[in-house]
Amino acid sequence: MTELNLIIAGVGGQGSILASHMVAMAAIREGLRARVGETFGAAMRGGAVASHVRIGKGVNAPLIPRGGADIVLAMEPLEGLRNVVSFLRKGGLLLTNTHEWLPVDVNIGRANYPSLQSIKEAVEQLGGRMIAIDGTSLAQQAGDVRTLNVVMLGALAATGKLPISTETLKQIIMENVPRKTVEMNMRAFELGFNSLK
Repeated sequence: MTELNLIIAGVGGQGSILASHMVAMAAIREGLRARVGETFGAAMRGGAVASHVRIGKGVNAPLIPRGGADIVLAMEPLEGLRNVVSFLRKGGLLLTNTHEWLPVDVNIGRANYPSLQSIKEAVEQLGGRMIAIDGTSLAQQAGDVRTLNVVMLGALAATGKLPISTETLKQIIMENVPRKTVEMNMRAFELGFNSLK
């Protein structure tokens, strides 16, 4: 595959924007064309964030059209579902962390958080499939929950659906995380990658 439409969804503070830029930088390093577009919910830590990453020769616009995403990579399940409903194409993949980040309307009792099983069923009804990993626990195992975005990038690389090499993506990650956290982030990447084996 030389073209890919990817959405990286989460909430503010989970590193989804950095993750999207690292995927795009890896694609550019390998000579591919890449565009990134971001959408934000509430402009605060904890607000909904989705980054659109488009890789391929014919890519011009930064935002993925409705029903045009090959993959939704979710730092938390509900934001994954919200983006799947609007953007995932038939045959597409939701790769999600299982750890919930409860939005305000759930915290105050105005809404219910859907179960992972109901999210899976919704994805399947839309003609997609879902893979869920406990990325938060893997990030803690790596040494810091803030490595969640890199854990999820490792899992994404393991799907074999990226049009870029795993080695290039790892190199970009090493160049873009704080120097003192490189080893921890590489551990996080490997834990994410091996979670799909």
